Order: sequence, then C-alpha cells, then structure tokens
Amino acid sequence: MKKLVIAVVQDKDSSRLSDALVKQNLRATKLASTGSFLKSGNTTFMIGVEEDRVDSVLKLIQDNCRSRKQIMSPITSMGTNAEGYVPYPVEVEVGGATVFVLPVDQFLQF
Repeated sequence: MKKLVIAVVQDKDSSRLSDALVKQNLRATKLASTGSFLKSGNTTFMIGVEEDRVDSVLKLIQDNCRSRKQIMSPITSMGTNAEGYVPYPVEVEVGGATVFVLPVDQFLQF
C-alpha cells in the first residue's frame, strides 16, 4: 500500500532534505509555502512511498530538519488593542518539520 508523506519544513532545511531524499532514490514534489505564525518561507514536500519505507522517510526528515531559536520582533496593527502587546523582540523556536502521513487509494503516473 502506498502512503503520502507531506512534510512542511523551513526553507533553511529544504536543500539538505532534498539532497538526502535524492541519495535514497526517493522522489518528491516540492511546493513553496508560507507559515502563518512567522510569515516566513517554508517548503512543503510531497513524497509518495510504499508503506514499508515510511519509517526511513521519517528518519530522513528528522535527521535533516532541525528546530532552532530565532529572534522575532512582534508586530501589531494600529487598529488593534495594544494591551498585552510586547514591544521588544522575543526568542521563538522555528524549524523542524510538521509531517503528515496519509493513505493513498490510487497512485498513477502519466
């Protein structure tokens, strides 16, 4: 049975993951995407694999997509209530990967 692994990774990890997938002879489709929280660039990988290869794909993703700390300057719009607004940069954790594994009913290539 085929599975679809969808991995949303930070752009900084995209090339490293792409190279690792190629080395393992795994095909992937890359889509440019944007995160909603930090509004920064991401890459979404769609990887179709046999069920018995899912764990090795997940390991590749885990090994090549690391979380890291980043300083973020919060932005508030002038129209919102500024109560509770923190006007100084804060450290947030970014990166890593968000991964979904879905069953595939049918897989075709034309």
